[in-house]
Amino acid sequence: MSVMKRTGFILLIGICSTCISIGQQLERLVLRYPMPVYVGTPKDLMDLDRLERTWEMTLPPFLVPAGTVNIALNKLVDCGEEIPVLGGPDLVTDGSKEAAEGYYLELDMGPKSITIDLEEECTIYAVAVWHYHQKARVYYDVVVQVADDPDFIVNVNTIYNNDYDNSLGFGVGEDLHYIENNKGRLIDGRGVTGRYARFYSNGNTDNRQNHYLEVEIYGKPNI
Repeated sequence: MSVMKRTGFILLIGICSTCISIGQQLERLVLRYPMPVYVGTPKDLMDLDRLERTWEMTLPPFLVPAGTVNIALNKLVDCGEEIPVLGGPDLVTDGSKEAAEGYYLELDMGPKSITIDLEEECTIYAVAVWHYHQKARVYYDVVVQVADDPDFIVNVNTIYNNDYDNSLGFGVGEDLHYIENNKGRLIDGRGVTGRYARFYSNGNTDNRQNHYLEVEIYGKPNI
Protein backbone atom coordinates (compact mmCIF):
# COMPACT_ATOMS: atom_id res chain seq x y z
CA MET A 1 0.00 0.00 0.00
CA SER A 2 1.46 3.34 -1.02
CA VAL A 3 1.93 6.50 1.01
CA MET A 4 0.69 9.75 -0.56
CA LYS A 5 3.11 12.65 -0.03
CA ARG A 6 2.73 16.40 0.03
CA THR A 7 5.28 19.03 0.94
CA GLY A 8 5.91 18.67 4.68
CA PHE A 9 3.11 16.13 5.08
CA ILE A 10 2.57 12.41 4.80
CA LEU A 11 -0.89 10.88 4.54
CA LEU A 12 -1.24 7.58 6.37
CA ILE A 13 -3.91 5.28 4.99
CA GLY A 14 -5.16 2.65 7.46
CA ILE A 15 -7.74 1.99 10.15
CA CYS A 16 -7.84 2.67 13.90
CA SER A 17 -8.36 -0.72 15.55
CA THR A 18 -11.84 0.25 16.81
CA CYS A 19 -13.12 2.19 13.80
CA ILE A 20 -14.58 -0.78 11.92
CA SER A 21 -16.86 -1.68 14.81
CA ILE A 22 -17.73 1.97 15.39
CA GLY A 23 -19.06 2.21 11.82
CA GLN A 24 -18.18 5.89 11.41
CA GLN A 25 -17.13 7.64 8.23
CA LEU A 26 -13.35 7.48 8.05
CA GLU A 27 -10.72 9.92 6.83
CA ARG A 28 -6.96 9.91 6.47
CA LEU A 29 -4.93 10.99 9.45
CA VAL A 30 -2.55 13.76 8.37
CA LEU A 31 0.66 14.17 10.36
CA ARG A 32 3.06 17.03 9.78
CA TYR A 33 6.67 15.97 10.15
CA PRO A 34 9.67 18.21 10.85
CA MET A 35 12.68 18.06 8.56
CA PRO A 36 15.01 15.08 9.21
CA VAL A 37 18.39 16.05 10.64
CA TYR A 38 20.32 12.79 10.33
CA VAL A 39 20.59 9.97 7.82
CA GLY A 40 21.11 6.28 8.55
CA THR A 41 21.15 4.27 11.77
CA PRO A 42 24.24 3.83 14.00
CA LYS A 43 25.41 0.22 14.05
CA ASP A 44 25.66 0.18 17.84
CA LEU A 45 21.85 0.36 18.05
CA MET A 46 21.32 -2.70 15.86
CA ASP A 47 22.08 -5.14 18.69
CA LEU A 48 19.65 -3.63 21.19
CA ASP A 49 17.24 -6.18 22.68
CA ARG A 50 13.69 -6.14 21.33
CA LEU A 51 14.39 -3.53 18.66
CA GLU A 52 11.93 -3.33 15.78
CA ARG A 53 13.45 -3.89 12.35
CA THR A 54 11.09 -1.75 10.28
CA TRP A 55 12.52 1.76 10.76
CA GLU A 56 13.40 2.09 7.07
CA MET A 57 10.06 0.76 5.80
CA THR A 58 6.94 2.71 4.89
CA LEU A 59 4.92 3.68 7.94
CA PRO A 60 1.77 1.63 8.45
CA PRO A 61 -1.40 3.27 7.07
CA PHE A 62 -3.97 4.79 9.40
CA LEU A 63 -7.56 6.00 9.16
CA VAL A 64 -9.59 7.73 11.88
CA PRO A 65 -13.24 8.84 12.19
CA ALA A 66 -14.09 12.02 10.28
CA GLY A 67 -13.68 15.16 12.38
CA THR A 68 -10.78 13.79 14.44
CA VAL A 69 -8.39 16.58 15.54
CA ASN A 70 -5.31 17.07 17.72
CA ILE A 71 -7.07 17.58 21.06
CA ALA A 72 -3.73 18.02 22.89
CA LEU A 73 -2.71 21.22 21.09
CA ASN A 74 -1.85 23.94 23.65
CA LYS A 75 -3.26 21.87 26.51
CA LEU A 76 -1.73 22.03 30.00
CA VAL A 77 1.21 19.67 30.65
CA ASP A 78 2.47 18.62 34.09
CA CYS A 79 6.05 17.31 34.08
CA GLY A 80 6.31 16.61 37.80
CA GLU A 81 9.33 18.91 38.20
CA GLU A 82 9.15 22.54 39.29
CA ILE A 83 12.34 23.37 37.42
CA PRO A 84 13.11 21.01 34.50
CA VAL A 85 16.67 20.55 33.29
CA LEU A 86 15.81 22.33 30.03
CA GLY A 87 12.72 23.89 28.50
CA GLY A 88 9.22 23.97 29.91
CA PRO A 89 6.14 21.72 29.84
CA ASP A 90 4.35 24.05 27.42
CA LEU A 91 6.78 23.02 24.66
CA VAL A 92 5.24 19.54 24.58
CA THR A 93 1.92 20.70 23.11
CA ASP A 94 2.89 23.91 21.29
CA GLY A 95 2.78 22.36 17.80
CA SER A 96 6.53 22.69 17.11
CA LYS A 97 8.62 19.57 16.41
CA GLU A 98 11.92 21.06 15.26
CA ALA A 99 15.06 19.27 16.43
CA ALA A 100 17.04 22.31 17.60
CA GLU A 101 17.85 23.22 21.19
CA GLY A 102 15.07 25.12 22.91
CA TYR A 103 12.24 23.16 21.32
CA TYR A 104 12.06 20.29 23.80
CA LEU A 105 11.53 19.56 27.48
CA GLU A 106 14.37 17.76 29.26
CA LEU A 107 13.79 15.94 32.56
CA ASP A 108 16.39 14.50 34.90
CA MET A 109 17.58 10.90 35.00
CA GLY A 110 15.48 7.95 36.12
CA PRO A 111 11.87 7.06 35.33
CA LYS A 112 9.96 10.25 34.50
CA SER A 113 6.53 11.10 33.17
CA ILE A 114 4.50 13.95 31.77
CA THR A 115 0.71 14.27 32.01
CA ILE A 116 -1.54 16.12 29.58
CA ASP A 117 -4.92 17.43 30.73
CA LEU A 118 -7.36 17.33 27.81
CA GLU A 119 -9.82 19.37 29.95
CA GLU A 120 -12.73 17.01 29.24
CA GLU A 121 -13.39 13.36 28.61
CA CYS A 122 -12.40 12.42 25.06
CA THR A 123 -12.28 9.40 22.80
CA ILE A 124 -8.72 8.85 21.58
CA TYR A 125 -7.99 7.25 18.20
CA ALA A 126 -4.27 7.93 17.77
CA VAL A 127 -1.29 9.38 19.62
CA ALA A 128 1.92 10.71 18.04
CA VAL A 129 5.02 11.19 20.21
CA TRP A 130 8.34 12.87 19.44
CA HIS A 131 10.97 12.51 22.18
CA TYR A 132 14.06 13.78 20.33
CA HIS A 133 15.42 13.51 16.80
CA GLN A 134 18.71 15.39 16.59
CA LYS A 135 20.36 11.96 16.33
CA ALA A 136 19.28 8.34 16.28
CA ARG A 137 18.62 6.97 19.75
CA VAL A 138 16.23 4.65 21.56
CA TYR A 139 14.25 5.62 24.67
CA TYR A 140 13.65 2.98 27.33
CA ASP A 141 10.43 2.05 29.13
CA VAL A 142 8.10 4.06 26.92
CA VAL A 143 4.59 3.68 28.33
CA VAL A 144 1.45 5.63 27.40
CA GLN A 145 -1.66 5.54 29.57
CA VAL A 146 -5.06 7.25 29.53
CA ALA A 147 -7.30 7.75 32.57
CA ASP A 148 -10.31 9.67 33.85
CA ASP A 149 -8.48 11.26 36.80
CA PRO A 150 -5.09 12.98 37.31
CA ASP A 151 -3.99 10.30 39.81
CA PHE A 152 -4.52 7.55 37.24
CA ILE A 153 -6.78 5.41 39.38
CA VAL A 154 -10.08 5.47 37.47
CA ASN A 155 -10.51 3.87 34.03
CA VAL A 156 -6.78 3.47 33.36
CA ASN A 157 -5.90 2.12 29.92
CA THR A 158 -2.38 1.40 28.69
CA ILE A 159 -2.15 1.89 24.92
CA TYR A 160 1.63 1.48 24.54
CA ASN A 161 4.26 -0.31 26.64
CA ASN A 162 7.78 -1.37 25.64
CA ASP A 163 8.96 -1.82 29.25
CA TYR A 164 9.86 -5.47 28.64
CA ASP A 165 11.37 -6.05 32.11
CA ASN A 166 8.50 -4.34 34.00
CA SER A 167 10.83 -1.83 35.66
CA LEU A 168 7.99 0.70 35.92
CA GLY A 169 5.59 -1.79 37.46
CA PHE A 170 2.79 -1.61 34.89
CA GLY A 171 3.34 -5.13 33.60
CA VAL A 172 5.63 -6.60 30.98
CA GLY A 173 5.36 -4.58 27.79
CA GLU A 174 4.83 -6.31 24.46
CA ASP A 175 5.71 -3.32 22.24
CA LEU A 176 9.21 -3.08 20.78
CA HIS A 177 11.96 -0.54 21.23
CA TYR A 178 12.20 1.83 18.28
CA ILE A 179 14.76 4.27 16.91
CA GLU A 180 13.75 7.91 17.24
CA ASN A 181 13.62 10.00 14.08
CA ASN A 182 11.64 12.93 12.67
CA LYS A 183 8.56 10.73 12.25
CA GLY A 184 8.20 10.13 15.99
CA ARG A 185 5.98 7.24 17.01
CA LEU A 186 2.38 6.79 15.88
CA ILE A 187 0.34 4.81 18.43
CA ASP A 188 -3.11 3.33 17.99
CA GLY A 189 -5.38 4.95 20.60
CA ARG A 190 -7.84 2.06 20.22
CA GLY A 191 -10.79 4.34 20.92
CA VAL A 192 -10.14 4.48 24.68
CA THR A 193 -11.79 7.28 26.65
CA GLY A 194 -10.37 9.58 29.30
CA ARG A 195 -9.38 13.12 30.20
CA TYR A 196 -5.71 12.64 31.10
CA ALA A 197 -2.86 11.11 29.09
CA ARG A 198 0.45 10.17 30.73
CA PHE A 199 3.75 9.41 29.00
CA TYR A 200 6.63 7.58 30.69
CA SER A 201 10.28 7.10 29.74
CA ASN A 202 13.45 6.02 31.54
CA GLY A 203 16.53 7.39 29.82
CA ASN A 204 17.89 6.50 26.40
CA THR A 205 20.80 4.89 24.62
CA ASP A 206 22.87 8.12 24.76
CA ASN A 207 22.27 9.23 28.34
CA ARG A 208 19.95 8.84 31.32
CA GLN A 209 17.93 11.99 30.63
CA ASN A 210 14.33 12.09 29.41
CA HIS A 211 13.11 14.32 26.58
CA TYR A 212 9.73 15.32 25.19
CA LEU A 213 9.64 17.35 22.02
CA GLU A 214 5.95 17.12 21.07
CA VAL A 215 2.87 15.04 21.76
CA GLU A 216 -0.22 15.02 19.55
CA ILE A 217 -3.41 13.24 20.62
CA TYR A 218 -6.00 12.68 17.94
CA GLY A 219 -9.58 12.24 19.05
CA LYS A 220 -12.90 13.90 19.84
CA PRO A 221 -14.49 15.28 23.01
CA ASN A 222 -17.31 13.11 24.36
CA ILE A 223 -20.13 15.65 24.20
